Amino acid sequence: MAEASRTSEARRDAVFGRWVIFSPARSRRPTDLKSHAPTNPSSGPGAGAPKPSCPFCAGREPECAPEIFRVPAPAPGAASPWRIRVIENLYPALRRDVEPPPPQQPEEEGEERAVRGFGFHDVVIETPRHDVRLWDLGAEGVADVLVAYARRVRQLADHPAVKYVQVFKNHGASAGASMAHSHSQMLGTPFVPPSVTTRLNCMREIFEKSGHCSLCEIRSKDILISETPNFYAIAPFAASYPFEIWIIPQQHNSYFHEIEQDKALDLGSLLKTMLQKLSKQLNDPPFNFMIHSAPFGLSSSCLPYAHWFLQIVPQLSVVGGFELGSGCYINPVFPEDAAKILRELDCSI
Repeated sequence: MAEASRTSEARRDAVFGRWVIFSPARSRRPTDLKSHAPTNPSSGPGAGAPKPSCPFCAGREPECAPEIFRVPAPAPGAASPWRIRVIENLYPALRRDVEPPPPQQPEEEGEERAVRGFGFHDVVIETPRHDVRLWDLGAEGVADVLVAYARRVRQLADHPAVKYVQVFKNHGASAGASMAHSHSQMLGTPFVPPSVTTRLNCMREIFEKSGHCSLCEIRSKDILISETPNFYAIAPFAASYPFEIWIIPQQHNSYFHEIEQDKALDLGSLLKTMLQKLSKQLNDPPFNFMIHSAPFGLSSSCLPYAHWFLQIVPQLSVVGGFELGSGCYINPVFPEDAAKILRELDCSI
């Protein structure tokens, strides 16, 4: 628990380059911080399945956009013939049926520019059951979802016009989920998003000064929540959000989509545990998670400092004018306190 006399502190993040102000006076005790968002209408065992109005449920497949691939049920006679479906988004932000824009020329960088809205927007339906959340699956089930992500990212990487794929999950209406059934999404863009460029530039700056990767150098027991043979979960040193979690590969690797099956199982187990902890501690909060990987075709000279990771952001506070205007964030919970709370939380009972 944060001490009553603890004063505000500003920290700079070594991955995104953001300044964060930690102000414990703006909150009650960290253990009292809970979500007050309406209960996610999909959530949890007992919600009933299938839902008559949900096209993501088993048996409603014809109501969805075209299927890209599916992971079949493990045995004949299962309640559903599939475990996971990857489909096109019925209402895509970018369209795969338009001509890709021409490559950007160096002299065009920094200029205002409008191009055709080409890209890929896909949905990963994580389970055929409406009453099952991602962390209700076993570690193997979560791993299967991660492997499906990687498989689709590899497919998109083969398209010459796709420069980056953002994998993300929105849980809860206030976190951006328009469908209650457990699912995640990915967007393949014909450009490298500016936040990705900023992240790589910041990590390069640290690497050039220290000779070390930012994410290979932040292992501190005070911010460590849990670790496995291949991954560790931390409350980052300069977390922008209360109870934010990063899951980072122990071994330096630039690309998420290169994950191997055994490591996917390890990651699935740790991701499941972290989502369980957040749900129990914070009253099933809305959250987003994002996989931060390297752009396709990154120069080999960049690989030593490009390290992929998964970021989980519980939506417990509202971003206000200061954050929008300054690019700095105010966090009422020190990451050391959040890590201790989550580390000691037992989800087995």
